[in-house]
Amino acid sequence: MSSGDSNPAATPTPGVDTQGDGRWMSLHNHFVSNSKDKEPDVLFVGDSLVQLLHQFEVWRDLFSPLHALNFGVEGDATQHVLWRLSNGELDHISPKVVVLWVGTNNHGHTAEQICGGIMAIVQLIKDKLPKAYTLVLGVLPRGKMPNSLRERNAQVNKLVQEAVSSLPHTSLLNVDPGFVHSDGSISHQDLYDYLHLTPQGYQAVCQPLHAHLKSLLEKQAEN
Repeated sequence: MSSGDSNPAATPTPGVDTQGDGRWMSLHNHFVSNSKDKEPDVLFVGDSLVQLLHQFEVWRDLFSPLHALNFGVEGDATQHVLWRLSNGELDHISPKVVVLWVGTNNHGHTAEQICGGIMAIVQLIKDKLPKAYTLVLGVLPRGKMPNSLRERNAQVNKLVQEAVSSLPHTSLLNVDPGFVHSDGSISHQDLYDYLHLTPQGYQAVCQPLHAHLKSLLEKQAEN
C-alpha cells in the first residue's frame, strides 16, 4: 500500500499533545518499555475502544487468560497507530495474533483514506511480525440516529473486507452484534455515549471475539 502525503490516514504521525501533559508520548514509551518484559500471545492495538477494554471484567475473564497485551490509546486514528507501531511497540514481542481496532477517530478523512490507513498498519504488522495473524475488527456504528459518520464507518468495513480478502493470515471480523435497532437508533445501554461501549456492550462484542481468537490460536498451535 502506498502511503505518504497522498493519504494523511496512512502517514505515520505522532499524537498531538493538545492538553499539554505529554500523555500520548508517555503511553507510547510505556508500551515500548512494557513490551520488553512481556511475551504476549495476543496483542490488542487501537483507540479508546481497545484502551477501555482493559478496565472491564471482560478483559480479565476472557483475554488475560489468552496472554493478551493492550496497546490502546484514547483518540488514536490510523496515522497515530501507524507511528506507534513504526517506533518500537512491535520490536520486542512476537504475538501469534494482533487484533487491530481503529478508524472511528479519523475525522475529516474519507472511507477510502481510512481503509488505506488500516491497510498500511496491516502491512507494517506483516513486515515486523511475519508469523502473526492480523485480525482487523470492524468499525462500530456511532451516533444515536443515522448520520454520515455511521455511513462512513460502514463503508470503511466494506473496503477493508475487500482489501484483506486476498491477504494470507489476515481477516476482518464484524464485531457488531446488531447495535442498530430497526428504527435506526442505538441504545445508550450498549454504547453509553453512542460511541463507547458499556459493560453490556463489551460482553456482546467480546464473547464472539474471544471464541474467534481461541480458534485462531488453536489453529496456529496445530501448524
